[in-house]
Amino acid sequence: MDTVICITDSRGVATVWLDNPIKHNAFDEQTIAQLDCAFQAVAADKRVRVMLLASRGKSFCAGADIAWMARMANYSHAENLRDAEALAAMLASLAQMPQPTIARVQGAAFGGAVGLVSCCDMAVAATEARFCLSEVKIGLLPATISPYVIAAIGARAARRYFTTAEVFDAQRAAQLGLVSEVVESVQLDRQIEVLIAAVLANGPEAVMAAKQLVRDVSGQPIDSSLIDSTSRAIADIRISQQGREGLSAFLQKRQPKWQVE
Repeated sequence: MDTVICITDSRGVATVWLDNPIKHNAFDEQTIAQLDCAFQAVAADKRVRVMLLASRGKSFCAGADIAWMARMANYSHAENLRDAEALAAMLASLAQMPQPTIARVQGAAFGGAVGLVSCCDMAVAATEARFCLSEVKIGLLPATISPYVIAAIGARAARRYFTTAEVFDAQRAAQLGLVSEVVESVQLDRQIEVLIAAVLANGPEAVMAAKQLVRDVSGQPIDSSLIDSTSRAIADIRISQQGREGLSAFLQKRQPKWQVE
């Protein structure tokens, strides 16, 4: 059974749907594998300019499927390690995607779902969305998702929510930096379209280069090496075909070709 669906529209917007609403889009090894395949396919598709991660039904994702957890309870250490590595690979595929990514969050986003949201570049949540890093409640750890969650909300907040397993609302998620926007559920798709339109108005190559720039610069000391690499980055893109077109369009007060197309 396919629990993940990927659709790309004529604008180059790919939507990866979690499509198992009966189970509140909880994931197991099959869903993880399907998500990984979908993310890798989107990343390799030159038509795609932005990706939306969304889900059907009342919940964004309830975390791990109960039947999957029951199977894991009988796994050996080696089997558990392989299972965790598959989840880690899927999260890395999402986090390292060259195109901008947006999470559409409604209802519950528990456990590993917080990892999915953290891996996306932007997230829009409905006001009724609820979040929880629930692993310690059953004696486990949010280990595989931890690099992405800590990067999103910071170490101090992570120490609290990793250890208390408190449920927090969308407004708190926005305060923590986990989500970018909080809107009423009826406005969810409209706000996402605002972000998509903003991305599509920009140079496709520049957008992906800008995303990579954040990865390259974040956490680095501002030394001669970083200054040199960032100087080279702007010089390289200025002489690129897209860079020349964008600058010419700006000076000539016309739309660049990527907007016309």
